[in-house]
Amino acid sequence: MPRILVVDDPLIPDALSVELPLHWPSVSVMTASDGDEALRVFRDQEPDVVLLSISLPGLCGFEILRQVRQISDVPVILLTGQGDETDQVRGFQAGADDMIVKPFSARVLTARIQAILRRKNPSLHEGGVPDLEVGPLTLSVDRHEVFVQGQPIHLTSVEFTLLHLLARNVGQILTYATLTSRIWGPDSYRTADQLRVSVSRVHTKIERVGGLRCIENERGVGYRLAWPA
Repeated sequence: MPRILVVDDPLIPDALSVELPLHWPSVSVMTASDGDEALRVFRDQEPDVVLLSISLPGLCGFEILRQVRQISDVPVILLTGQGDETDQVRGFQAGADDMIVKPFSARVLTARIQAILRRKNPSLHEGGVPDLEVGPLTLSVDRHEVFVQGQPIHLTSVEFTLLHLLARNVGQILTYATLTSRIWGPDSYRTADQLRVSVSRVHTKIERVGGLRCIENERGVGYRLAWPA
């Protein structure tokens, strides 16, 4: 279930909380109306996409984007009240994935979000893919769901892609270069250390529901999915 964080004047998040699910029934919408609340919800809930207004009380959208980019490459769509070219350039330079001018329709916004998710993680949007069952793990690509011994866990898009790649190649070592390229793209600046952080987060979420650490690190080489003896 994709999780969307909408950060804007309260009227817009409230409206999108109702309208987005009409066009995308499986979506979950979280809201925030100022910068401090947005960063708190972002860290606590780990959304898959952020819709971020440029104009906010307190921290502006550009500053929120800057802080988000220090810890995550989650897709961010900036919402602006005018099609100002300077704002667009500044937004893309700061790391925005897209920008949309208000007012906009929920239908168009839904299509833009889905397009970004397909570009970020193309392997997660191949329609009709059967569930993948490996040991106590069940991964549903179509529904973007993971279960550990029947217990659901929420993974971000990056974490889901990582686990899905390892599960499809269970027992085989996938090199750091292979994983970073498949997760973030061949031109990504992401490093083995950043990959290690994602692996640690996956382990933490699996252990919360009683699962065992299942991703092994072959030091200096890569990772593989295996079950403790």
